[in-house]
Amino acid sequence: MGLRDLVEQDLGAILEDSATGFGWPISLTDPDGLTDETLVGFSDDIAQSIDPDTGELVSGRLASVALRISTLYAAGFSLPRGVADTSKKPWVVKFNDINGRPHVFIVRQANPDRAAGLVVCILEGYDE
Repeated sequence: MGLRDLVEQDLGAILEDSATGFGWPISLTDPDGLTDETLVGFSDDIAQSIDPDTGELVSGRLASVALRISTLYAAGFSLPRGVADTSKKPWVVKFNDINGRPHVFIVRQANPDRAAGLVVCILEGYDE
């Protein structure tokens, strides 16, 4: 087994293990309506971001999820991506925060790492 294969295998233990890893239940729906409510990955939702003009911390919302690409493919998905055209259906991501409150987002940007087998999606709050 090569190093890349080992990284992808370890990624499953780190991202998808909800007992001892970072695993957190995540629901994903693609623009065609394919939904999987059983995905497990890493999610975050924080209240600070960096102003690109000044480099200063500002109050804002920065949410993202990290998912294993092989799991997405096994569930029948392609790689998520941002949909700029607001007349088209977006990729929708749902997860609960640590207090059990549900939150709904759309994918604004997706950053796949095809060497490690991971995609990080930058999210934006969404009202269904």
